[in-house]
Amino acid sequence: MHALARPTRRVLLALAVLLAMPAALARAGEINEQGGVAIKGHDPVAYFESSRPVAGSPEITATYKGVGFRFASEANRARFLASPERYLPQYGGFCAYGAAGGYKADIDPAAWSIVDGKLYLNYSPRIRSSWNRDQLGYIAKADRQWPDVARQTEVVR
Repeated sequence: MHALARPTRRVLLALAVLLAMPAALARAGEINEQGGVAIKGHDPVAYFESSRPVAGSPEITATYKGVGFRFASEANRARFLASPERYLPQYGGFCAYGAAGGYKADIDPAAWSIVDGKLYLNYSPRIRSSWNRDQLGYIAKADRQWPDVARQTEVVR
């Protein structure tokens, strides 16, 4: 009986891992969004203008490529509409470190950097610490990887 117990536990553990995996993956489009809203509702302009993440208002929005963006003020919304490409996070708002690694990953709006006037988001503060060790190297890798990564339909959440 002992000999059968071990393989059974292993099989059950493997099955549990496989069943948990779909919960960690979600469908991904060109822009990282949840419920039709990018950057988890944070104002993309605020990263540049306020040097910090600021939650946007559901009443002050703009749509870009079919995805909603929220803003903390009408002024920020106007700045975005005048030049969306200037304020959009790189790699469709997916984790820049993940893009460098060849995959789409979700982000934490508080894990961010502006490098050479461009907004980069990361999966977590811990990942941002890794990202900060070689931002330019990771940007170069992500730039090379992005054409393939952009076509991926799954995102790690």
